[in-house]
Amino acid sequence: MVELLRGFHDAAKDFDPLGHTWNGSLSDPAGGTVVCHNDVCPENVVFRDGVAVALLDFEFAAPGRPVFDLAQLARLCVPIENDFDQARLGWRPADRPARLRLVADAYGLDRDGRKELLTTIDVALTRGEEFIRHRVESGDPNFVEMWNQTDGAERYHRRRRWWNDNHHHFAAALK
Repeated sequence: MVELLRGFHDAAKDFDPLGHTWNGSLSDPAGGTVVCHNDVCPENVVFRDGVAVALLDFEFAAPGRPVFDLAQLARLCVPIENDFDQARLGWRPADRPARLRLVADAYGLDRDGRKELLTTIDVALTRGEEFIRHRVESGDPNFVEMWNQTDGAERYHRRRRWWNDNHHHFAAALK
C-alpha cells in the first residue's frame, strides 16, 4: 500500500489543486500542494494477488503534505492503536514500531522525513478524532453507533495514552 501511495503522490505532484473544491474533513491542517488521499486503509485499496494495485474512495482527497497522508496511512494500517482496541478492530498482535519503520522504508523517507512522520502522526491522530467527533455531534447514525460501541471518548484517550507511552519505541524504530 505504501508504494502505491508513493506512486500516487509522485503522479499528483504536477497537478494544480487550486480552483478545485475539496473535502477538508480529514485533510492536512497545515495545507499543502500535493493531492493526498487522506484515507488509505485496507478497505480503500484494491489488491491483486496480494499486491496493492489501486486506491478507491477519494471522498476525503485534498491538497496536503505527502507526509501527512503517510501518517494517516500509518494511523489506520500500522495501526497506531492501543492493544485492546487493536484486537477489537481485528488486528493481530504485531511489532507496530517495526511496521512503522517498514512504512518509512517503503516510502523512501530519509532521516528528516522519518522525524517529520513521527511528529505528523500526532497531528493525524488528532485530526482523525476530530473527524469522528464531528460526525457524532452532527448525528450521523453510523458514527453515533460506532462511538457508543467503542467506548466513545475513552477509546481516543486510551489511544493517546498508549501512543504517548510507546512513542519512544516508534522513535527508536525510525532511526
